[in-house]
Amino acid sequence: MKEILINVSSKEKRCALLKCGKLQDLIYDRKSNRQLTGNIYRGQVTHLLHNIQSAFIDINEGENGFIHISDIVENTQKFQEIFDMEFEWECDISLIKTDKVKNADISKFMEIGHPVLVQVVKEPIGSKGARLTSNITIAGRYLVLLPNTPHRGVSRKVVERSEREHLKKLIRSFEMPQNMGLICRTASISVESEVLIKEAHDLLKTWEKIVEDFQNHSKPTCLYRESDLIKKAIIKAVDKKFNRILIDDYKTFQYAKHLYKSYKNEYSLKIEYYRDKLPMFERFMIETEINRCLRRKIWLQSGGYLFFEKTEAMYTVDVNSGRSQTSKSNMDVEETLVRINMEAAEETARHLRICNIGGLVVCDFIDLRSRRNQRRVLDTLKEAMKEDSAKCTVLRMSEFGLVEMTRQRIRESLIHTLFTQCPYCSGKGTIKNHESISIEIERALKRLAVQYKENKVRLIVHPDMANYLQSQDQKLFKSMIKKWKGEVEVEINDELHLNSFEFYSLANGNKLEP
Repeated sequence: MKEILINVSSKEKRCALLKCGKLQDLIYDRKSNRQLTGNIYRGQVTHLLHNIQSAFIDINEGENGFIHISDIVENTQKFQEIFDMEFEWECDISLIKTDKVKNADISKFMEIGHPVLVQVVKEPIGSKGARLTSNITIAGRYLVLLPNTPHRGVSRKVVERSEREHLKKLIRSFEMPQNMGLICRTASISVESEVLIKEAHDLLKTWEKIVEDFQNHSKPTCLYRESDLIKKAIIKAVDKKFNRILIDDYKTFQYAKHLYKSYKNEYSLKIEYYRDKLPMFERFMIETEINRCLRRKIWLQSGGYLFFEKTEAMYTVDVNSGRSQTSKSNMDVEETLVRINMEAAEETARHLRICNIGGLVVCDFIDLRSRRNQRRVLDTLKEAMKEDSAKCTVLRMSEFGLVEMTRQRIRESLIHTLFTQCPYCSGKGTIKNHESISIEIERALKRLAVQYKENKVRLIVHPDMANYLQSQDQKLFKSMIKKWKGEVEVEINDELHLNSFEFYSLANGNKLEP
């Protein structure tokens, strides 16, 4: 059974994908950290980096984005030629030859204040701003529109030759502007041509609206936003044939039911409202699984364990036999180690998805004598990585049992989302940030009010946390108190850990355990 659980609170939404009751993927969406990848902006040049011929672009989303000049010039030429879009360059950009862009001086054809049309291709992480491109793509459910590229092709994930040829012929027959391109996504297989034609026209209208808005605005602004978390979850559930979506917020449940009407004829999907008092993520053991994935040491069912370590350049995964039982026979020992490695490969792939770990990853598997057994472990890892929506590359196993792999950075990692640098250890470790603790307090208050009928409580927190609640979440707590007709008194205790908080009953003074 495959299902999606959507947990909604005032400051974040969490989407968990389960297969046979086991967590396979997890997506966090916080108001303070919205996903930007895929969004299209009218940006403005703020700084020029002459040594690397690049620029920082203000897109009105906090930190400035980064883009290389060759990308801007090549695509700006196309936009000016095709759509008659004016970019206010001092020189005639059409005279700049593409092959000479890399050696050109950026200051000759770009100045601070110039407008550019850009799209986010990489999320901002920490102090680094978003990575931008002017090679715009607008993704639909079945097709991807390429406004400034004439290429028409099919996704590499469509492997069958006959299907690829059929889709290529189909999109080449579409009546679209010659300078525009289309790519058929994997979901377009077995879809009727009328549906694809309608989506192609809808994408074209979206692009025309973006062009119009670009001309009408004079300041950095967002011209197009990707689909929200709920819509993406419904489309994924329909395309991947999930059994149901379970939502614990009634307003979001109604919104999801409304969105699903467009896909009702394609697939029968159950969308249900979670009504139990016990929090949904606790009932389905999601909270436990999240806490497990945040540890550096993860035990396997076979008795072995994985040890995850983050360095400046990469993630490392060390596989150990741990408490696993082996017999004295050499052949049995080898087979036992193979099974531990195979289980570790599957768990590693799942862990990378849940924690959204991107970049370079090096896996150190237990040494195996047989090359055939090494291939078995490597094949297991590659097969497990196929379920990942992020682009992954896995290299062959070295003589030392090391496997190098890369995973595309789609958004911030789970650790980066939940934690911040720890002031107690000079940055050598991490603790949860104030926002994460605030959300935990909100959940605990809801549990006390709904499940235990405790409406009048005293909350004790660290002084820094109290200041955050007073400045950031005062309105939130007032609305919660009004909703549940309760009372919350906040007191401070500087002996408490920054991540700790306690509840006491105002009626009898007893300590409460939510």
